[in-house]
Amino acid sequence: MNTTAHDFVTVDMRGLKAALVARAQAERVSVSVLVRGAVARDLGLAADGVASRMDQATERPSSATTVKLSIRMSAEEARRLAAGARAAGLSRGAYLAGLIANVPVLSAGGGRPEHIATLMASCAELSTLSRNVHRLTALLRQANVEPARPYRAMLDTLASDVRRHLELAARVLSDLQPKSRRARPTARSGQ
Repeated sequence: MNTTAHDFVTVDMRGLKAALVARAQAERVSVSVLVRGAVARDLGLAADGVASRMDQATERPSSATTVKLSIRMSAEEARRLAAGARAAGLSRGAYLAGLIANVPVLSAGGGRPEHIATLMASCAELSTLSRNVHRLTALLRQANVEPARPYRAMLDTLASDVRRHLELAARVLSDLQPKSRRARPTARSGQ
């Protein structure tokens, strides 16, 4: 699939090889991908050709030995695999593993970055709400009632705002987890 000429560089790692290989294995990418990403970041260049790292919320690296897998597919299928992985912000291997594990957000077209952005925005709103509650508490402790009055509307919707955030967080996190994990019976269910 990759038709560009390779530019090779040999580097004396001076004792860093073991850590580099371990990190690449933990992130489920090749050593080359990890090094290219680090070099691109250090040089301030866009890392468009560099596969993104696997998100830990999607799939934890297993303690089992990983294997390199070669698969045959059409050029169009390979292009779609690479595009899907890029859109999801994952390496091709992590993306494919997520599809196999039936991670809903990947199966639905790879809206993972949007899901994470939505969750981060909701967390930011909750953080603002927390600061406002803290400020209101400080004003009430000082018996400073007049400056506390504008916070009344916030208190009226506090419970629903927190509930909405928790529902959104649960939905996003659920969509980022493999269905097989969610389907497993728990010890409490007696199954």
